[in-house]
This record gives sequence, structure tokens and C-alpha cells, in this order.
Amino acid sequence: MSVLVTGGSGYIGAHIVRQLRDRGDTPVVVDDFVTGRRERISGIPSVSLDLAGPDARRVLRDVITEHGVTAIVHLAARKQAGESVQHPLEYYRDNTRALAAVLAAARDTAVRDVVFSSSAAVYGDATADVDEDAPVAPANPYGRTKLLGEWLVAAAARAHGLRAVSLRYFNVAGAQWPDLVDTAGLNLIPMVLGRLRDGQSPRIFGDDYDTPDGTCIRDFVHVADVADAHLAVLDALPRQREPHRVFNVGTGVGTSVREIVDGLRARLPGSPPAIVLPRREGDPPRVVGNTAAIRRALDWRARHSINDVLDSAVARGE
Repeated sequence: MSVLVTGGSGYIGAHIVRQLRDRGDTPVVVDDFVTGRRERISGIPSVSLDLAGPDARRVLRDVITEHGVTAIVHLAARKQAGESVQHPLEYYRDNTRALAAVLAAARDTAVRDVVFSSSAAVYGDATADVDEDAPVAPANPYGRTKLLGEWLVAAAARAHGLRAVSLRYFNVAGAQWPDLVDTAGLNLIPMVLGRLRDGQSPRIFGDDYDTPDGTCIRDFVHVADVADAHLAVLDALPRQREPHRVFNVGTGVGTSVREIVDGLRARLPGSPPAIVLPRREGDPPRVVGNTAAIRRALDWRARHSINDVLDSAVARGE
């Protein structure tokens, strides 16, 4: 299988690319390399491209033809929720244009199988465990671009005979290989680790939520499991009857912010204690994914525990 992976030099994308390569498939990466790192995909064919630019559709068609691409995994996007509030126009422009270019290139070529990187951010301020039929109400422009992306993928699949799946990731963390750690420092675990390694106290925003220890609860899923979910979808797409399906990708298990902080501190002896700050606006108390649908459809489930996530993050320098 020859698979075009947009955003393939990023944290999640590089794990997908390496898993594809290691099982004998042929990944090809298209990325602008603004946040991704070329060294993550050493030896993998790649093209530098602004997917929101005017040449994207043409270049994508050329890449698909040259490499005999049979499936596309689209991850490339702006991904910072907070930044999206400050720069909504750029988020809508870049994320929507890039996806439209990918779908147009698929339509124009022989590619029929498309996997779209969505997000649990489409659920917004959820108050309980969520399945794919839960109400969607994104709380920021980033989440709205992901929901819009799902709608666009579904419409293109129906109109142009594509087979597509949108994957709603929960909190992706950990590392499968030392050189593929999350270096962005924007997610909870790398943020806490960064402060601990600098000798600073990790910060907890709010400890008065209606949860067992008063801190927010999230579903942390190992990046290796997320990559594996993409491969499972790619294998199943040729047999998919529906134009478009949506799956949650998580563990179905909630872990509190306090548990994450304490778990990392325990792995780094001598770490300073956490400090508690006021709540951040818009942080829901609990967001955990129900993953029954992907288990039934693809026999996929997360294999790594939260301890595996924390161990890999600490051991591999996340």
C-alpha cells in the first residue's frame, strides 16, 4: 500500500509513517515542515508544500501519480486551540483550504480511501463520556474547523465515490520511539515534564471541580495506539460500504490532571510540588471517549495504559 501522509513529519504523523514503513507499506509525506521535523522521516520520500497555497492541488496530484498512492491520511493542520481564538481567520483559511485541496486531489486521481484527522474538540464542553452520537458543540475555532472538516469529508465522499473515515482523537501522549517525542510543549504531559526538568513546580488549573480529586479528567491515549488505529482504518477502508464513518480514538478510561502530575513527579525523584491556580475558562470537568464503535467495527482497542504513557514520556524525553 502506498499512503500519502500530510503532516507526516509531526508528532502523530511521524508515528503513523514509521508504523507504515515497518510493516512494509510505502509512506510518502507532504508537509510544510513549519512545526514538523525532517529528521523524524529520514529515508521517507517527502515533498515540502503549503497545503493551503495555490499550488497544493496540482502538486498533490503529481505526488499521487508519481508514487502510485492508493490512500491518503490527512493530518496537516493548525492545531492550537488557544491560538485559534486569537487567529480564527487563519485557522479557518488554512485548515479548510488544505483539506479541500487533499479531497480535490483524491477526486482527480484514482485514490478512493481517505482518513481525516479530527479531534475530540468537536464535542466542546462535554460533561460525560461521549460516543460518536453525542452532541457536537466545539468551544473554539480549532474545534470548529475539525467539525467543518468532517462535514466536508462526508460531502466529498458522497459526491465523488470516496471511502472516508474521520478519527476523533482524545489526548494523545507518550512516544513509541525516542526520536518521535512530542516536542511542542503544548499538551499537558510535555508541559508538566518541561517544568519539572527545569526545577519548576507544575501548574494545576483548578482543584474544585466535581471530580474525585477536584481536578479535570481526560482520556490519555498512547500515540502508538493512535497510529495503530490509522493502520486499522486503512486496512478496512476497501471493504467499507458507507461513504463516511466517524470513530473515537481513546482508551475509555479517565485520568485526572492531579494523577498525571503526581505520576510524573514520582518518576522524577526530587521534583517540586505542584501549585494550584484558578480554573481556566472553558475547561470541562470530564472528557472521556466511548470507543465501543471502533472496537466493534475494526476490532481495535488501545493496548497501552496510562502508566505506559507516562513511562514512555519520561524515558524518551518528552
